[in-house]
Amino acid sequence: MDPDQAGAPIEEADGNQGGLIARMEMIQAKYGYLPKHELKTIAKNTGRSLVDIYGVATFYKAFSLEPRGKHVISVCLGTACHVHGGPRIAEAFQKELGIRPGETTSDREFSLETVNCLGACALGPVVVADGHYFSKVRTPEVKETIERTAKGLDLIEIETDERIFPVEVSCARCNHSLMDPRHIIDGHPCIRVTVSFGNRHGWLALSSLYGSYKVASEYEIPIDEIVHVFCPHCHAELIGGGRCSDCGAPMVPMIVRGGGVVQICARRGCRGHMLDPGGVPLE
Repeated sequence: MDPDQAGAPIEEADGNQGGLIARMEMIQAKYGYLPKHELKTIAKNTGRSLVDIYGVATFYKAFSLEPRGKHVISVCLGTACHVHGGPRIAEAFQKELGIRPGETTSDREFSLETVNCLGACALGPVVVADGHYFSKVRTPEVKETIERTAKGLDLIEIETDERIFPVEVSCARCNHSLMDPRHIIDGHPCIRVTVSFGNRHGWLALSSLYGSYKVASEYEIPIDEIVHVFCPHCHAELIGGGRCSDCGAPMVPMIVRGGGVVQICARRGCRGHMLDPGGVPLE
């Protein structure tokens, strides 16, 4: 990324908080952390003080001011996960990796961190490795989780992979269920929404298994096409205030039954997704 370009999108967004965070997410996706020269460029282009920029960078756990390892493992120590043994899981990762939370292994392969919530309280203890969720983790599984992370977690098997679990979601506007039991994907009722792109307007069915990327649609959606997603009940567009950390496209928020928000990238083919424990402001 050209340092001279780092502040441009924020400048276009008038330096608002959402634009600032989106640009910082893109920088972190590029480097794996927030280099000092990039933060200075942001401050220069937005007119904000460097103190303000650092304040945002240190407030959000997702940002790092130091280079991270190739693989990032986050262990939840929130109330629900703590009760179900989260601290023991964190200690096991520390022992296996030989580092403490906030540190990176000497070979720059792994960084370890602890967080207060990962948005899947009913599935604790929860661990996230390179964006992939592991639920109800037990101490004997820690070493295997590290080994699988080192090999690459994008190689998944729906039937046997414990990182894949079903979610039930509803519209972030009207709270009406988006589940459609008439259309089954991956053996579960799908998530059905309406999408538009170009001059097309039709239905889109998504797998309700978090971590699966299977979809079906009324019209073929070209790869890299950014779609507009609507609730089929209230017809409101589902769009959050943030941007995908992988590609910068808008994120589509849906309320998870039991608490939290799942967000998926609006760009066809992008695998950017996340579970958020809190609400997401809609534009």
